[in-house]
Amino acid sequence: MVVVTTIPPPLDAEETVEATRVERGAVRRGTARPILRVLAQRALQAVSVTLLVSTACFLIVQNLPGDLAYRIAAGRYGYDRVTAASADAVRADLGLDAPVWQQLAGWWADLVRLDLGTSLVTGAPVLHELYLPVTSSLHLAGTALALALAVGVPVGVVAARRPNGLLDRVTTVWVAGSRALPPFLLGLLLILVFSVHFGWLPAVGHGAASNVVLPAVTLAVGLSGLFARVTRDTVAQIRTSDFVAFAESKGLGERAVLLRHVLRNAGVTLAAYVGVQALVLIEGVVVVESLFAWPGLGHALVHAIFWRDVPVVQAAAVALALLVVAVNTVVDVAGLGLDPRPRRRSVPS
Repeated sequence: MVVVTTIPPPLDAEETVEATRVERGAVRRGTARPILRVLAQRALQAVSVTLLVSTACFLIVQNLPGDLAYRIAAGRYGYDRVTAASADAVRADLGLDAPVWQQLAGWWADLVRLDLGTSLVTGAPVLHELYLPVTSSLHLAGTALALALAVGVPVGVVAARRPNGLLDRVTTVWVAGSRALPPFLLGLLLILVFSVHFGWLPAVGHGAASNVVLPAVTLAVGLSGLFARVTRDTVAQIRTSDFVAFAESKGLGERAVLLRHVLRNAGVTLAAYVGVQALVLIEGVVVVESLFAWPGLGHALVHAIFWRDVPVVQAAAVALALLVVAVNTVVDVAGLGLDPRPRRRSVPS
């Protein structure tokens, strides 16, 4: 049996340019489609999360023990000046006598108009009330995350070059020690050393660049140890892979192999892990914010719950939930950027 193979004629210059343009367009479409799909899914998730979280917060606050109108009046006028008449006036002014479903429907209607309402205690718009807490929490969490990455990732890469070496053992002890030390205790130690004893940094406050140093370091110490360990384990595992050995057999230097192959593949795992820790960091800074008098979102949420400020509680909880969705979106997009395999599967052949 004779197999006849037809060889297509070579392309001329114009056909070559056109073929290249079509191929590049297919790659761009293949790159954009997974990202657009992720963004669409996260947008739907943001809507559903907003409705569920706001409804749950509303029902929980409504069922907390105590008179809701009395607590709001205490937040407005102080406990010493609250009377039954003032509580009744607050109840009538805010419509707290209306059925729960009617109050919730009003919240949903305002939410559709992107109106989060006003604080029941201060009377200020909720967006104005939460602007400083949200930006302060993002500032603190972002600074701590940047410090942890700047320290942990390079240490992990260096430790992976010599497994069971001195730096690798120091990293193991560092992770165990930082995880065993509670953040509030570490924060107290930092305050005693750098604020009380030496007087180098302020212990509390907000506004100056020096105010963020101690709370950010308090949060970054434990995170940097985790990032160092995850980076070390991931890089050490990838260095033993067949494609790394093949790259080295082609004559690529250690630096080129590390940058082109090892770190790029390790970045996929590290990006997902950083996303998880960022969520824990954003949602778990209440203790550190209280310790350093940092006006963050967790601090504002605690006070809003105490004063039964329902619109602020709902908006703060929704903001935290949307931050979770946003971080997950960034992690997914970063994973698509670092790992080309999902994009290649989407490129039409």
